[in-house]
Amino acid sequence: MKVLVAVKRVVDYNVKVRAKGDGSGVDLNNVKMSINPFCEIAVEEAVRLREKGVATEVIAVSLGDKACQEQIRTALALGADRGILVETAEELQPLAVAKLLQAIVAREGVDLVIVGKQSIDGDNNQTGQMLAALAGMSQGSFASELVIENGKARVTREIDGGLQTVELALPAVVTTDLRLNEPRYASLPNIMKAKKKQLDTLTPADLGVDVAPRMRVLKVEPPPERKAGIKVGSVAELVDKLRNEAKVI
Repeated sequence: MKVLVAVKRVVDYNVKVRAKGDGSGVDLNNVKMSINPFCEIAVEEAVRLREKGVATEVIAVSLGDKACQEQIRTALALGADRGILVETAEELQPLAVAKLLQAIVAREGVDLVIVGKQSIDGDNNQTGQMLAALAGMSQGSFASELVIENGKARVTREIDGGLQTVELALPAVVTTDLRLNEPRYASLPNIMKAKKKQLDTLTPADLGVDVAPRMRVLKVEPPPERKAGIKVGSVAELVDKLRNEAKVI
């Protein structure tokens, strides 16, 4: 069984992002970039499936400019078998990403796709669902547990009311939630081995996909500064401020 995992290059989650002075986007100059944390969980889950003998091959895919090779190499160091970079300078939006992944799924004959439920930059939570719809695959989103048995995937999903368990026919798309697993650290020997693993480069044209943006960012600005809190002397004063100043009751 082939497993495809998508790894997105994002600003490291420990970095405090800043908007550009002109409001046109996020300032990425001299900023540390990493694999999106939810994508890292996807890689870990795919590698665990291969270690259990369920999966035969784990393919890591990234979409973007040449620098995305860094994130693919990280995924290879974590245990993926080979990588594919779809290289483009175009800003990729969720629909374009889903179409590119759909083309790769068809090209590679993939049985299971594991992707992060969302990226920490766009926070769209769309790609996995769009991919499942485009490819006509079963889907299990927000997975906190994944079991593959008898040609089916059993996914425990995190929902507002608690947990929901669904059984999916393969091929399927699974999106990862935080509690699915704890990603491992890449060891130095595996980092060195990753440099020799296969990494193929394609373009959207090779896959026959139009990636032109459908949306345009008008402005990016930081959130407003939070005002200092105040102390109240009584419940009556609290109620008065909530009613007459905050106007929430």
